[in-house]
Amino acid sequence: MSNSITPLTQTNPLLSSWNTPHAVPPFAQILPEHFPEALNFAMAERLRELDAIAAEASATFANTYIAFDRSGQLLFQIEACFQNYCSSATNAQFQAIERDFAAPLAAHHNAVFTHAALFAKLDLLYTKRDTLALDAQSIRLCERVHFDFVRAGAKLSGDARTRLAALVGKLADARTQFSQNVLADENEFFVTLESADDLAGLPDFVLAAASAAARARGFVDKHVITLSRSLVVPFLTYSTRRDLRAKAFGMWLKRGELHADRNNLDVAAHILKMRLEQAQLHGYTNFADYALADRMAGTPKAVNDLLLNVWQRAVEKSSEEAVVLKALGVELGELKSTDELAASDWFYLAEKLRQARYALDDAQLKPYFSLTQMTAAAFDCAKRLFGLTFTAAPHIQGYHSDVQCYEAHDAKGELVAIFMHDNFARQGKSGGAWMSNLRRQRAALLPTETTQIPIVLNNNNFNKAPEGQPTLLSYDDARTLFHEFGHGLHGMLSSVNYERLSGTNVLQDFVELPSQLFEHWLSQPAVLKQHALHATTGEPISDALIAKLAAARKFNVGFDAVTTTSSGLLDMELHQKTDFDNFNIHTFEAEALQKIGMPAPLFMRHRLPHFSHLFAGDSYAAGYYVYLWAEVLDADAFDAFEEANDIFSPTVAARLLKNIYSGGATQLPMQAYEAFRGRAPTPTPMLKKKGLLAETV
Repeated sequence: MSNSITPLTQTNPLLSSWNTPHAVPPFAQILPEHFPEALNFAMAERLRELDAIAAEASATFANTYIAFDRSGQLLFQIEACFQNYCSSATNAQFQAIERDFAAPLAAHHNAVFTHAALFAKLDLLYTKRDTLALDAQSIRLCERVHFDFVRAGAKLSGDARTRLAALVGKLADARTQFSQNVLADENEFFVTLESADDLAGLPDFVLAAASAAARARGFVDKHVITLSRSLVVPFLTYSTRRDLRAKAFGMWLKRGELHADRNNLDVAAHILKMRLEQAQLHGYTNFADYALADRMAGTPKAVNDLLLNVWQRAVEKSSEEAVVLKALGVELGELKSTDELAASDWFYLAEKLRQARYALDDAQLKPYFSLTQMTAAAFDCAKRLFGLTFTAAPHIQGYHSDVQCYEAHDAKGELVAIFMHDNFARQGKSGGAWMSNLRRQRAALLPTETTQIPIVLNNNNFNKAPEGQPTLLSYDDARTLFHEFGHGLHGMLSSVNYERLSGTNVLQDFVELPSQLFEHWLSQPAVLKQHALHATTGEPISDALIAKLAAARKFNVGFDAVTTTSSGLLDMELHQKTDFDNFNIHTFEAEALQKIGMPAPLFMRHRLPHFSHLFAGDSYAAGYYVYLWAEVLDADAFDAFEEANDIFSPTVAARLLKNIYSGGATQLPMQAYEAFRGRAPTPTPMLKKKGLLAETV
């Protein structure tokens, strides 16, 4: 790790001034081989910055806490750029670098938060923070930074600190391996459809996506069903070939264990054992206790109480649904009366029932939900709620040709963010959907500073339409777009002084509130009538279709709740264990599902060998419940608009902006919520929204 600028460093675009519009990364110049040198240099630079802070003759809030908040800028921008390539546009070269740097980066971040001389100054100021004449936001910065150091092991010493440092590096390696194993399975394993009979039942949009997937893999005149959720679920929904559905479903469920040389069963077990040791080094009994010490829920009991409240209702509802689907399967000739309803039958029969019950299917709906129109809808809702305006910015270059760039201006016309929208599934891109930052917001506090506007990314995995045709989304796809855009708004609307408190840097079970809340506007008739326009005719969606959509929203709710809540229950059970010797993932999964009474035809939304939320990172470990926790908040929060009889109520939106979307982590989450809502949340709107209070299926 060099401490001096070499000639090569001077020509490395990652280490040069980014003379691009709004100082976005110079993607056109960046090559994979630029990252090793840049990462090494930036890590050394940050440690020099910390040494300088620690060497100050006396400790003040400005030269210690503010200086620490401003440190590491070079490393953050390079690492954020690198991680984005690894998740959104990777290749063998990036993956090799990712493996090589997983442990060094983890070791570096551990060294930052166990810097003894720096922590001594931080700790001194923290103990007397109430006597320093600080404003509330500055006190909050003290509390969060100090907690970060303690949580990273700054108060540990001797063998415990040495062991924790070793665990941090090994965990980083294992998480990277887990993630790359899942991505490799999703890229390499697929079902090839050879004959016309193999294509039976598939609507045009599935055929087009399957044809594009085949071409991407070098097949001519064939169709391929990949293990991407955006393609395999529509196949399971429409294919009349029960045997092929079972084949595709089986492969999809076994992602992460399809290849003997990269099986995630052992990787996950290794991660769990190391996490337990990590938690115990910090004095906790298990990893769940450790993780929940920094969450709103606080304790595993609080989490399990919420999950089990939904679980029992969900099991009852799904059992009713299974009886109806089995009868329909027999009626359609899909099943014999002696057959068991299989998990791989559920999507297909549920769609048949939905069409029969509501005269509604995705093929009918998708023309009204083009990607172009749904993006416009999300932008329009952001404008009506928060005054944001998005302008296409073709002069800003993204990291891939799929990426659409925008400038976001507030109601005063001031530039507040750069937004990058990467919507399409492709080889080299991880599955799922996510929001990330290439730069975080912070105010200008020091004489040398200017306000730092954020660069926010949304990644989705929609199936790209053939050239010249509009990309059509399912309603669920459109909801995903709104969800991720809600996260994006949380980053773009941030208005705080410190990066540590900025945007989505909130407690993990609060971070899903802005995203899940924003989903509500998609379902509103006024939004649909304005933006759900037929891709061919331009006609707005009819009132009849909107009514059917609303009625169908509580359809299949038992299935949805069981598949997601079971994943949360197993996550908590897993991370409360205190012994992982001779641990077997398959055995645990089977026994835990039996223990909670998993209905036979159903399955977890995320089985453990591919549960990237848990094992590709730590943020959602002992934390998958956060989606349900946030549903309590988001359903109760949207009721505030309904109580105002205006889904764009300026008064309610102003409170929402101030306390939720722009406030970052400047308040405790419950304080922020109560400042917005005027009271604590109640779970009743969530249960009503999920259809778990009503008796209808």
